[in-house]
Amino acid sequence: MRSALLLVLAAWGVSTAHAQEHPLVGVWKLVSYDLELKDGGPRQKLFGENPAGYITFTAKNRVIVVLEAADRKPATTVEQRADLLQSMAAYAGTYRLEGNTWVTTVDVAWSPSQRGEQRRDYEIDGDLLSVTSPWIKDPRLPNQPETRSILIWQKVE
Repeated sequence: MRSALLLVLAAWGVSTAHAQEHPLVGVWKLVSYDLELKDGGPRQKLFGENPAGYITFTAKNRVIVVLEAADRKPATTVEQRADLLQSMAAYAGTYRLEGNTWVTTVDVAWSPSQRGEQRRDYEIDGDLLSVTSPWIKDPRLPNQPETRSILIWQKVE
């Protein structure tokens, strides 16, 4: 019994030390989500002024992300259900760090097109995490301009 307790405590100590080595580890709440246009157009808030979301990084290199637009309402029609899909994002997978970039290998996502590898640049300042996605042609906008997402998260755990 005592050896089992020591094993648990040793494992917990390793986990705690690992978490201290990686400042991303923890739970972060979404503060803002802006879409920047490469052509210099004004930033857009596709998910509204007060989007909701969380991102969780574990010490064992798993990540889960859920984002949703502000003011979503339950759907009662097929069209409304389609709108709900366009007003959210969710995915999970494993991550690795490369300097100030985290690379996620997405194994489950709200859209199958999001599976595979995703790269995000990040910067941590106190309890704030700034995240920038790469430039992509955005199918959500007319003429599919090149855009990148800029998200700010605040650490809650």
